[in-house]
Amino acid sequence: QVQLVESGGGLVQAGGSLRVSCVVSGRSLRSDAMGWFRQAPGKEREVVAGISRSGSTMAYAGAAKGRFTISRDGAKNTASLQMNNLKPEDTAVYYCALKYGGSWDNVPESTREYAYWGQGTQVTVSS
Repeated sequence: QVQLVESGGGLVQAGGSLRVSCVVSGRSLRSDAMGWFRQAPGKEREVVAGISRSGSTMAYAGAAKGRFTISRDGAKNTASLQMNNLKPEDTAVYYCALKYGGSWDNVPESTREYAYWGQGTQVTVSS
């Protein structure tokens, strides 16, 4: 059974940094695409960043470019999202997701493409 567990969320002031992590069990992370999504109250879940199966391609939503960095550690079966220069509009529940199979170098962006999800971790940025 594949399980994803996020951690690292919390409360931070605007301009601060947080690192959220996602530990995967039940499946090796070495060749799976991973994504980070977020959902703010009253809004749809949106993609933040993703990394391809090969690990050579990363993609970011416009709001995350230049501030967020996605990474994957196959040895630890963990994916992470480093978030710098956080803004109040980054406040949301952050979810990691895993896509089984598919293109080797493509970064999936749609929630429909991901089969497994974590329970989410709250990130709150105060102004």
